[in-house]
Amino acid sequence: MNKLQNKVALITGGSKGIGYGIAQALAKEGVRVILTSRSLSSAEKAANQLKSETKTEVIGLKADVRNFADQQKAVQIAIDKFGQLDYVIANAGLGHFAGIEDLTEEQWRETIDTNLTGVFFTIKSSLDALKKSKGYFITISSLAGTNFFENGSAYNASKFGLTGFTQAVMLDLRQSGIKVSTIMPGSVSTHFNNHEPNDRDGWKIQPEDIGELVVDMFNLNPRSLPSKIEIRPSQPPTK
Repeated sequence: MNKLQNKVALITGGSKGIGYGIAQALAKEGVRVILTSRSLSSAEKAANQLKSETKTEVIGLKADVRNFADQQKAVQIAIDKFGQLDYVIANAGLGHFAGIEDLTEEQWRETIDTNLTGVFFTIKSSLDALKKSKGYFITISSLAGTNFFENGSAYNASKFGLTGFTQAVMLDLRQSGIKVSTIMPGSVSTHFNNHEPNDRDGWKIQPEDIGELVVDMFNLNPRSLPSKIEIRPSQPPTK
């Protein structure tokens, strides 16, 4: 029996990269998916592609995680359409990389508001639905959430914060029946930071690898909780 069949998932930033890889893996398991993007055309294109591939119900929505009302609306659409919400994956994120002398106030605010405050808005919007379903909330942090690097002050701050935030929320909600985990990937082959995926990315984690991991987490015996998972390329290039 497929325990994921007909469950409902909301994935922020689900039109490409890690978010799309997770959406694809869940849709293949029969999970009904709502994916969001700041671009309606991107969200609808991704949703249509997944529906064609998997024959599963997929909805693409325009929603900005920096806007609390957008997150509330996305959750309400899930409830109105499917009557439940079982999984929420807070994946939307971005990065601005510059030394502190060059990093602008706008870049700082956009990074923190998207990568950290946006996750706060996402869980606050979905709490009641997840309590009802005894659901699962996953954040996508980064190895940059424990490892600082030059020119990464804004990104490091957002991901260090996200890792700590998620672990604290896990403790807040565990007695409510909501499971909370954070996934901390290393190098992933996506368009992040204006990278163009190419044949030389074969050593990197692929988005579908993260999708497989999420499926495994949802299939794990409910008595166990992988609260923080670091995942990295098994054989990165040697310097």
